[in-house]
Amino acid sequence: MEELKELRERLSQQRPVEWDSFPDIGLYMDQVVSYLPRQLIHYGEGEVLTSAMVNNYIKDGLLPRAAGKRYSRIHLGYLTAICVLKQVLSVKETKRLLAIGSRRKSSPEELYAYFCRQLDAALTETAESLPQDGGEEDLPRLALNLALRSYADRLACQRVLDIMAQHEAGEEHPAKRKEKAGRAARESGE
Repeated sequence: MEELKELRERLSQQRPVEWDSFPDIGLYMDQVVSYLPRQLIHYGEGEVLTSAMVNNYIKDGLLPRAAGKRYSRIHLGYLTAICVLKQVLSVKETKRLLAIGSRRKSSPEELYAYFCRQLDAALTETAESLPQDGGEEDLPRLALNLALRSYADRLACQRVLDIMAQHEAGEEHPAKRKEKAGRAARESGE
């Protein structure tokens, strides 16, 4: 089926540009909004990014403010990640993930390179899971399999984000809390 072949090719080949390929001059908002769709695989005519979205991401703390109405490589890297992640995560979850990543000792360039490597691996894996010569009768099964894998991955991702939030807040795992409480009770009873 020609459409699946085209999808497989796009998933195998289309990738966001590397950090050094971003424009090295600051871009205005309208330039950013027209640039970002080239970074992503998308179908249909829906808007990938609008200026209102960018402003909301800045207000929500997902994206640093522009320097004098000019957006840099850092903004383009963040917006690429945000536009991908918002397909599967809420804004709150995306913010949590990006905040933890930015607190690491890595530069924005290193974080973006890591993001691109992981995106490449995920897109390649999905492309390889698509049948090379499937017929139309296989499409419902294929769609169901992809949806269920997405569900499972999202479920696991949400739980990992919750665990990260607990660790950030200094909370302990319930089993460890119970173990410490039991130990304290035994020690005070002795």
